[in-house]
Amino acid sequence: MDEKFIRDRITQLRILKGISEYQMSFDLGHSRGYIYNISSGRSLPPMGEFLAICDYFNITPSEFFDEKQKNPELIQKALEGLKRLDDSDVLMILNHINRLLKE
Repeated sequence: MDEKFIRDRITQLRILKGISEYQMSFDLGHSRGYIYNISSGRSLPPMGEFLAICDYFNITPSEFFDEKQKNPELIQKALEGLKRLDDSDVLMILNHINRLLKE
C-alpha cells in the first residue's frame, strides 16, 4: 500500500458517492482544489484531515484501507440496518447471503 492507494481510494469513494472534487473540497471546508491536489498526487492529507475524509464517507480508517471492500459506506449502512433488526430477520438475511454466495 502506498500514496497512490490513498489517492485512488479517495477518488473511488468520491465517485461512488457521486460527489465532485470541488464539492468534496467545499464540504470539508477547503479551497476548491484541495481534493484535486490530493487525487493528482500533489499532496496528501495530514492525519486530522484523513480522519475527516473517513468521517465524510462514514467509514473507519480500517475500512478505508480494506482493499476488499469496494463500497465500505454501503456496507456500513447495511450493518447499521442489521443492528436494528431482530434475530429472526438477521437469520433470514444471512440465509439469503449464503444462497447468493453459493451461486
